[in-house]
Amino acid sequence: MRRRSFLAAASVAAVPPVPAAPNVKHGVDLFSLRSQAWTAFEYLAYCAKLNAKVVHFSEIRFLGGLDPSHLRKVRARAEEFGIEIEIGMRSICPTSKLFDPSQGTAEQQLERMIEAAAIIGSPIVRAFLGSMADRTGSIPIERHIENTVKVLRSVKSRAESKGIKIAIENHAGDMQGRELKMLIEEAGKDFTGACIDSGNPLWTIEDPHVTLDHLHPYVLTSHVRDSAVWRVPEGAAVQWVRMGEGNVKIDEYVRKYLALCPGKALSLEIIVTQPRTFAFSKPEFWDGYRRMPAWEFARFLQLADEGTPRQPTPAADKDAAAAREREDLEASARYMERLLGAAA
Repeated sequence: MRRRSFLAAASVAAVPPVPAAPNVKHGVDLFSLRSQAWTAFEYLAYCAKLNAKVVHFSEIRFLGGLDPSHLRKVRARAEEFGIEIEIGMRSICPTSKLFDPSQGTAEQQLERMIEAAAIIGSPIVRAFLGSMADRTGSIPIERHIENTVKVLRSVKSRAESKGIKIAIENHAGDMQGRELKMLIEEAGKDFTGACIDSGNPLWTIEDPHVTLDHLHPYVLTSHVRDSAVWRVPEGAAVQWVRMGEGNVKIDEYVRKYLALCPGKALSLEIIVTQPRTFAFSKPEFWDGYRRMPAWEFARFLQLADEGTPRQPTPAADKDAAAAREREDLEASARYMERLLGAAA
């Protein structure tokens, strides 16, 4: 299928430049633009119009491949825009339901990305364990964490020789903050750290502020988006929304992040979703959360109790969905401009 032209996308040209807030390394995670089917160069040009200082290529598909000559061209183009690059991959846990063994062992995949990071000038490789599906089943989340730690330890010398750190994300409901903290400390905090995501904690029935409290000493980079959470008869519903439209006190979260993680990228990953229900009123739900402290759940419950129900997002066809992604990101970038301006 022919790629959609960046220059032909009318809304791209209409993106107003966003003035840079001082002392904030704000960026864009390209998963915000996952339906655009642009080239790496088109992504960079678009993000430059948003005045991003960092572009986070969170998956290989956004880069367009790992050929060294291509990576050098992407690096050169980013340097022309004055943009720093971060790159990433998907699951590195061989027992996760999201791991893709067709791409080689977890160690082989991670070593390829370390090499690519060194070529393209990324200080990190972002990766993750899995998803909320890994919290239940025959293998407990603790075993998945152990297996991920083994993979990380096996590539330590390669990462250190290249000066690359591995940033593990709290991803899609796989780990709560204290669990990712444990993984990082077991693997080695000298070469691993966190890609902290502010939306994913809600998928582990965790207040994102609790996540930040656990992980801020280990943060290497971030994904930032707003969320809404409210009570339903089965438990709670969670919906990811544009910045400023949620009820998780995202302004306070951003200000806290800037204070606790100075110099680390603050990258928008805007994903607007349908509501997702977490049926914690059912006993079987807790099979995946047996070790969660009551005080942490109480923090999540307080957010849910303070929330109000939201309507599902209207369905859209492929072109409309791609346009909506850009609109959601641009609206969130404008919100962040106002927020960061007030914080400066």
